[in-house]
Amino acid sequence: MWRMLCERGTDLRIELGAVTQDGQSGGAVWEAWYTFSATGRPVHNVIEASFTFESGLIRHHLDRFDLYAWARQALGLKGLLLGWSPPLQNAIRAQARRSLDRFLQGSAPAR
Repeated sequence: MWRMLCERGTDLRIELGAVTQDGQSGGAVWEAWYTFSATGRPVHNVIEASFTFESGLIRHHLDRFDLYAWARQALGLKGLLLGWSPPLQNAIRAQARRSLDRFLQGSAPAR
């Protein structure tokens, strides 16, 4: 997902905030500013990341953010009126998954 976002983000800006780490797990708050390509609307997303580490590498990474806040920014009136609803949130997640799957298929190394 990170590779896709960085490669596609023509105006992506990221700032790292609070970082924590205890040897086996960690976390960070980061913010992203970008234009959502499907609507051309600006988005400022605040994300809380959590990590688990194994052998000095990130084993698991989970990002959490307010999807309703994202939908209001990215989708405009539709996001404001319906962005809180599970059907629209599920549709947003499904679209993101499809985009990631297409990206991964296109970037798979040749065998």
